[in-house]
Amino acid sequence: MFDRVIVVDWSAANLPTSATNRANAVWIGCHDAEGGAEWHHRTRASAEMQLMTLIQTARVEGLRVLIGFDFAMGYPAGFATRLTGEARAPAVWRWLAGEITDVENRNNRFEVATRINAAFPEGDGPFWSHPMGQVWPGLPFRRAGIDYAALGLAEGRLAEAVVPRAKSPWMLFNPGSVGSQSLLGLPMIHRLSQLPGVAVWPFATPDAPVVLAEVYPSLIAGPVAILANAEGLTADQAQVRLLSGALYRLARHNRLAPLFDTPPEAAEEGWILGAGHAPLLAEALAWA
Repeated sequence: MFDRVIVVDWSAANLPTSATNRANAVWIGCHDAEGGAEWHHRTRASAEMQLMTLIQTARVEGLRVLIGFDFAMGYPAGFATRLTGEARAPAVWRWLAGEITDVENRNNRFEVATRINAAFPEGDGPFWSHPMGQVWPGLPFRRAGIDYAALGLAEGRLAEAVVPRAKSPWMLFNPGSVGSQSLLGLPMIHRLSQLPGVAVWPFATPDAPVVLAEVYPSLIAGPVAILANAEGLTADQAQVRLLSGALYRLARHNRLAPLFDTPPEAAEEGWILGAGHAPLLAEALAWA
């Protein structure tokens, strides 16, 4: 049971986003017994500060909170060991927290991805894609030519196989990609995970006062498009509003538990909360 559900639509924008055109901003949506609310942030640092405050406030008020983030919290099996020597996703978060710089949204994610690729003795690494016109030696523009079998890695996680629309975390750029959001979001997950009473599922059991999880708002893409068109919202705002509401209703109706069932692979790779349960999420949107 959770008293409050928060959903975060992260952003990999390379500059502070527009104050008026909010399509690429970070959006935070929240639902609890008082209703729903959304906030947007022009920078990732500002969004992280609000999330810290929301967590601290909930702890003071004695509320249990579920916070979902729309980026991959783990990588295909074997990557954590290759990067850190530990077969644990939290080791990757900690490593990235020490390597990623992100000031006013200016960041070094492509440089970090290039260095990770260069560390593979095969000469090629798993990350690919960058903006057209930029040159990043060792970071291919296209997926073609990367031999994942030779790297000893899969092209995607089991979660992406279950939710085929979800992109591989190796892909850093172009529509639908999630790789850059992950590189820029996982350092924050590391910092949030160090707060008292915070656990990150499925790498820890979801019984802490505050549980962080990976979500995929496109599981309810149809209702999101309808709401965005009807009310003139950005897709990101519509996503956080509807998904936080659906998850909150499932919690209040004691129907959330099935979403936390995971295969063994999730212990290292992570998992999308709601994978395989899109119909239930859509159904919950209509509940009072």
